[in-house]
Formats: sequence, C-alpha cells, structure tokens
Amino acid sequence: MQIDSVWVNNIPVTFSIGESDEILGNPLIIPITTESTNVKIKYRTQPEAAALQWLDANQTEGQPFLFTQSQAILARTWVPCMDAPSIRFTYDAKIQCPPHLLPLMSASNPQIKNTNGSYYFEMRQPIPSYLLALCIGDLAFMSLGENTGVYAQPATISKAYEEFQDLNKMIYAAEKRYGPYKWGRYDIVVLPASFPFGGMENPRLTFATPTIITGDKSLVSLIAHELAHSWSGNLVTNETWNDFWLNEGFTVYFEDRIMEDLYGRKYADMLAKIGLEELQETVREFMQTKPNDTKLYLDLKGRNPDDGVSDIAYEKGRFFLLSLEKLVGREKFDAFLLEYFNTFAFKTINTNRFIEYLHENLLQTAELAVKARVNEWIFETGLPDNCPQIESEYLHSVEQTILNCVNGKPISSIDNNSWTTHHYLHFLRNIPANYFKSNWKQLDEKFNFMQTTNSEIACDWLKRCIEADVFEAKQQLLYFLTHVGRRKFLSPLYKAMIAKPEWVVFAKEVFENAKSGYHAVAYETIESFFEN
Repeated sequence: MQIDSVWVNNIPVTFSIGESDEILGNPLIIPITTESTNVKIKYRTQPEAAALQWLDANQTEGQPFLFTQSQAILARTWVPCMDAPSIRFTYDAKIQCPPHLLPLMSASNPQIKNTNGSYYFEMRQPIPSYLLALCIGDLAFMSLGENTGVYAQPATISKAYEEFQDLNKMIYAAEKRYGPYKWGRYDIVVLPASFPFGGMENPRLTFATPTIITGDKSLVSLIAHELAHSWSGNLVTNETWNDFWLNEGFTVYFEDRIMEDLYGRKYADMLAKIGLEELQETVREFMQTKPNDTKLYLDLKGRNPDDGVSDIAYEKGRFFLLSLEKLVGREKFDAFLLEYFNTFAFKTINTNRFIEYLHENLLQTAELAVKARVNEWIFETGLPDNCPQIESEYLHSVEQTILNCVNGKPISSIDNNSWTTHHYLHFLRNIPANYFKSNWKQLDEKFNFMQTTNSEIACDWLKRCIEADVFEAKQQLLYFLTHVGRRKFLSPLYKAMIAKPEWVVFAKEVFENAKSGYHAVAYETIESFFEN
C-alpha cells in the first residue's frame, strides 16, 4: 500500500511509516490531538495486496473477477484501517468498474448492472475490519424471498438458486431461537472456485464457494453456518483473535440447531458425529505437534492469527456449548443465548468477560459451576472427558456396510440410494487401509469416485488414494488441485503427498502449476508445508 498524503481536520500533516513487523506489517503513524475530529488518507493499493485475488477470464466462467478476503488481518492490505476485531466502524464506498461487471460489498447492494459502471455502497451498522468485503464480476441475481437472494456467474446462477431454496426457512428458524436478524437483507454470492474458504460471513452478503453446490442440498449446512454468524461473530464479535472460539464455537452450535429444525434430529446428529470425529482427529494431531493449540483460548502473540483457524475453535467450541446445554437443559440454555446476543449486540467480548457472564447468568450455583468444568474446557489442552458423545443412526448403517464389505460381501451389492455426502465421507474415512488398497478399483466402479464433481467426496477419495499409492488417481488429483482453491481441501491433500517420498515430486509440480490460481490465504499455507 502506498500512502500519498494525510490530512487531520482537513489540514495536511506529516505522517511516518513505522518499523515493519513480519506479520502485522508497518504502522502508519499520524499526529493527532484531543482536538482532532477527522483523518483523511490518500492511498493506493498494490495489485499484490494479500486480501485481493484478481482472476483472469480463463480462471472464471468467462469474465475477469476480483474478490477480497479480509479475515483475519488482511483488511490492512487494501484499506488503511485499525485492523483489529475490537474496533468497529461504519463505511461508505464508491466503486467504478467496467459496465459489463457488477460490484458487491458487505453493505447495501445493487441487484442489476447499470450503464456507467458507477455504484455507491453504505454499511450503516458498525462492523469490524475483517468483515469489510468487495467482489466484482459478471454476476446475475435471483431473488429467494422478500429480503434474500443469490448472486452468481451466469452459468452457476440457476444451480445456486435451486440449492439455496431453504434459505428463508433457515432465517425463520434462526430468528425463532435467538432473536431478530439485525442486518436488513441476507444475500449470498457464489464466488469462483479459487475462493479459499467454504464461506465468509460478510454482513448482508455471504461469500460462498461453489463447492457446496451439489444438487442435493447436502452441504447447505455451510449456509446455515454463515447465517448464524449474523448473530455470533458479526453481531457479537471476539475482541481479539485469541478469543476466536467465541465467534466460531457459538456459530457451529447455532448452525446445528438450524439444521435440526429444518431437517430433523437424525440429520443434525449425523453432522455432529462427523464434526466430533474431525475434532478428535485434530486433537490427536495437535497433541503431538502443538498441544497448546488444542486450548479454546489461544496465545497468538508473535503468530499469524490465521494459525487459530482450526477445528478447535469450531468444534471444541461447539461441544463445550453442547456440554453446557446438556448440563442445564436446552430451554434454559436457549434463554441464556438469546439474552447473550441481546446484551452484547454490536459489541465485542473476550473470553474472561464471557466466563463472568456465564457464571452470572447460567451457572449461578456452585454445583453447576463445578460440573461445567469451564476452565478445563477453555484453558487446558485436549478434550475433557465430559465431551458429549454423539450417536448417528444414519452413520451406523454406513459402519454396517463397511463391516459387510470387510467380511466379504461384494461391493457391487451396497445399497447407497439414500446416501448423502456425509454417508460417503464416513465410508471413505472409516474403511480399513488394507481393504481400500486392495479394492479401490471396485469402489470406483461402484461409486464412480474418479468422476465425482462433489469436492468433499473427491477430497477424501483422493487422500485415501495417496495413502494407498493409487498412482492412477494422479490425473484426477492434478485436475482437482488446479481447479479448486478451498484451503480445507488443499491442505490435507498436499500434506498427504508431502508425507510420502513417492509423491513429493508430484506435489511440487502440481503446486507450481496451480499456485497462480490460489488466493494468498491458501497459497501461503501450502507453501509453508514444503518449507517445513
């Protein structure tokens, strides 16, 4: 970022650029006094700003595209700001772009293109900097209801419209539980496949990956998650990135409740069971490599806040809240959460303040306080032994299928007519390694894994192929890693390849070929694997 000039109270002042920090960048030092009422900065953002990804027409559906990803501390790379979640601001912006493209922001948004390419945006509710967002592309809009709709590139818009038909039901379920939606509209924009996350909860406009569009709505829990952020995260925000679990743990718990309301307890239990298994795997890995990162409250001093983005904040946070619900009962816990969202609306909260609030408003007796084991959950490593256990009727049937296969039943006889994405994931994650290595061809013949367009399933299938040295999957792996930029999928696949000498050279070749299509958030993560 180039700073050209600075004014304070409309008078030019001399500013300075402080010493560089490897993670935080350079401070912009501006002289102000108690008489200072406004600051104006004239600046230019460089094309390589880490928050920005510029895509050529051949990387999208035919037109250039730009999107931002400000979380956690990348807003500073495209707008000079106090880039910490504890500081909230309103904003307005004027965007000029070619007339055949449409810009959108985390603000009030147009629904159709105009002829001059000039647009004005306002966000009147105060937001933290990580929720500042912009995208520009050849985007169409379809309404999903009075205050909801979806934007996407023309080739994707109809599929997205069909996939998100339950959005209004989600909003109704969320409001019924935890109070009114306070942001006006709730729209979704489906970004190109290089978007590094599943979704980003930018107020009024969730950014979403196209990898959740499966045709059967089996991955719309991600939309429930981003919607839930309208309360936990956007409305009540973690004060620092050490407190990240306050954003994500609450949101996953809230997401689970929305999914239960819409699709039933059995479906929600299936999602929770998958989440618990992923959490247990993360805890096992982290306890060997970085045990302190299994704590809910993190010490990220001297580290990139992005290091705190793991299943610990999301899933351990969710299961801590679930343990509280089971302790006091759902009705009482719902009342507590409703009051929590109302009390801290448009404010920030840290872990210690939350603990105080928890004891003041939910765990008022000594007996409850002891049984909750709050400090153990938040400040100690690993998983407490009172972590709720989840049983899933849907996934039990998958486990029986695996047992039948191992005991000699033909793969071709498996009845998978009612399987969703999560059934396949549970199958792929739990089938024994030696069985997979000997029977991968028959599995592919039955399930057509080599041709799947479901990215969740493709990722787990390809990971098993790498582990089993199924070199016949290299072409599929190359295509996948050069066409999908979601870090959730890239990380396990590159890690799996780097862990095996037979795959390392191929991994490097793929990364060199694919990295230009990755956002900086994903690119830097994958690059670090090779350095380590």
